[in-house]
Amino acid sequence: MDLPSFLWLWRIAAWSMGLTLSAYFVLAGLGGWLRYARTHKTARPGWVRWAHIATGIAMVVLVVLLLSVGVIGTLGEYGTLGHSVHLPAGLTVVALVIASAWSAARIHPTRPWARSLHLWLNGVLFLALSAVSLSGWSVVQKYLP
Repeated sequence: MDLPSFLWLWRIAAWSMGLTLSAYFVLAGLGGWLRYARTHKTARPGWVRWAHIATGIAMVVLVVLLLSVGVIGTLGEYGTLGHSVHLPAGLTVVALVIASAWSAARIHPTRPWARSLHLWLNGVLFLALSAVSLSGWSVVQKYLP
């Protein structure tokens, strides 16, 4: 397929990645607020938890959208997948985001392991997002004149 026909697809990917990174940092801030309130036994506004959950759901949707755009765009341009390290880095991000969402849904006072797992996954997710951002930049360079 012709690259100009895929330009709209790459714009979706760029916006989705920017929003995903923004969501990650918003989630880190809201999560830090929740942790501070819990450990210091202070009150927190009720909207903070719901904002954390809604932003997390949005991040899952954005990451799945990014995966779809990447697969469609790469197959459309090359006919096959796996032309760079960007694919395994992206799949790692998708797996970590889904695992983080799963562990978040398990957080409960009777399951302390879920919160620890959630925090650990999000720490690793930071590294994976860094890797996918760097590898994505090299992929973008292939499409620029």
